[in-house]
Amino acid sequence: MKKALPTLALAALFALPAQANEGASIDTLRQTTMNLIDALVDTGVLTREKADELIKAAEAKAAKTAAKAKKDSTVRVQYVPESVKAEIREQLKQEVLAQARTEGWAAPNAIPEWTERIKIEGDLRVRYQEDRLGDDNTGTLGLTGLHPGATGAVQDYPFVTRNPAGSEVDSNGIPVNNVEEDLNRLRVRARLGVLAKINDSVSAGVRVATGNREDRVSTNQTLGNNFNKYNFLVDRAYIKLDPVEWFSASGGRIPNPWFNTDLVWDEDLNFEGVAATLRDVRPTSSLRPFATAGWFPLRADSPPSADKRWLAGVQLGADYDLSSQTRLRIGLAKFRYGNLEGRIQSFNPNTLLPDADYGRYAYESGFRAKGNTVFKTNDPVNDTSNSVPNWGLASKFEPWVLTVAADLAHYDPVHVLLTAEYVKNSGFDRADILRRTGLALTDGDDTAYHLRLQVGMPSVRLSNDWQVFASYKYIGSDAVLDAFTDSDFGLGGTNLKGFVIGGSYGVYRDTAVGLRWYSAQNIDSMTYLTQNASIIGQRFKVDTLMLDMNVRF
Repeated sequence: MKKALPTLALAALFALPAQANEGASIDTLRQTTMNLIDALVDTGVLTREKADELIKAAEAKAAKTAAKAKKDSTVRVQYVPESVKAEIREQLKQEVLAQARTEGWAAPNAIPEWTERIKIEGDLRVRYQEDRLGDDNTGTLGLTGLHPGATGAVQDYPFVTRNPAGSEVDSNGIPVNNVEEDLNRLRVRARLGVLAKINDSVSAGVRVATGNREDRVSTNQTLGNNFNKYNFLVDRAYIKLDPVEWFSASGGRIPNPWFNTDLVWDEDLNFEGVAATLRDVRPTSSLRPFATAGWFPLRADSPPSADKRWLAGVQLGADYDLSSQTRLRIGLAKFRYGNLEGRIQSFNPNTLLPDADYGRYAYESGFRAKGNTVFKTNDPVNDTSNSVPNWGLASKFEPWVLTVAADLAHYDPVHVLLTAEYVKNSGFDRADILRRTGLALTDGDDTAYHLRLQVGMPSVRLSNDWQVFASYKYIGSDAVLDAFTDSDFGLGGTNLKGFVIGGSYGVYRDTAVGLRWYSAQNIDSMTYLTQNASIIGQRFKVDTLMLDMNVRF
């Protein structure tokens, strides 16, 4: 047993320094080892000479091991010529710059802070459009003396073109509108917008677009102006507030705030006024109600010659996830137009001159499209200028609008979208029309509906994206205001029914081609003067082909 103790002491002497390298104090371990050897000497197991000899041998072996370890840890680097180093540096530089451009790197403070809050967007469309008017359309000569000089009610006849002065008739009272000759046009639309995030709660938007001030539902510019330049008009200019996640409000010339199809509101129409929306108030994880309200002036106060005209609306709706692949959106809206319906006005009976506000109830030719029932607001007794009629709307407009859309994503990325919209104008009241106008109407329609099926990608943005669609529209004469409905279907307006088919395909990223075919015809005869057999069964039909190239940026 005594012979084994020196061996154990030597093992401790060599092992403990190794443990010191693992984190323990070397001085403490060394002192512990020395105390153990002294204890062996005191008990007579080792002599002092033998103990000193073991210590010296252990130190020598430890020094040799440390030297070898140091030698083995030396890293030898092969000499690299400066030219090779320069080439490697240049290659790394180019790779880093390429990645920086791709991923949008920027050094701190290298780009002004305001650029991170500004977003520029726009689109450009070139279109070929062909309008094929029906061979048996009722010609304008067939309406001479009836429109616009008729004394009865008229569903506005198609105003396709006007003379430079904006008149609907020439000096002989003959309508100048084209309802018989086909049209072929090249058209361009350009829009450029700037969106600015002012802070976390406030943003602003400005957009300019081609078009003209008289056409509020189109931003197309027809080519063929002797190479003259075009106007850029203010299409949007608004401030938007988002103080909390569930509320937003906008004011100015704002984007369309409603959930709708183009049955009531043309897709190019923007609204002037204020609107507010409540959203993301979730009773359940799959149900997301929303509510929108808005007020929009159509004509400002201009006493004493004009009353303010306005539009007010409210819409309640909800998004509902029936499943992870089926989503439903429903909206019910009520709109009301103020001071828009026409009234018969009178001349001053003493002077036989018109009052200062004479014509204040007119539904101006530059405002209306076609289809709504209109009547002469001129004084039928004392007005000696009946050859220049003022036409006003026979009906009030207070439409209810129900819109439903279903998104079926069972074959994602291909989606099936089903859309339906129904309109009922509760302001169309024959008794009220008789009281205000003296006209007993037996025709006219206060309902409209739109059914649409679309298959493909929800939007065409990437190369090889595609979608096709088909829809059917029925727009009664006085269901919606003809000034704001889709300007392409039947060349705009109401008193129309027919279908639309088309599709689009992504040629490149944000570059698409599209094709559409519209076929529309009138529902009712264009006048109510049915006592005159020569104007019974008036007809208007038009087919429109559109071929588009559209890019976004």
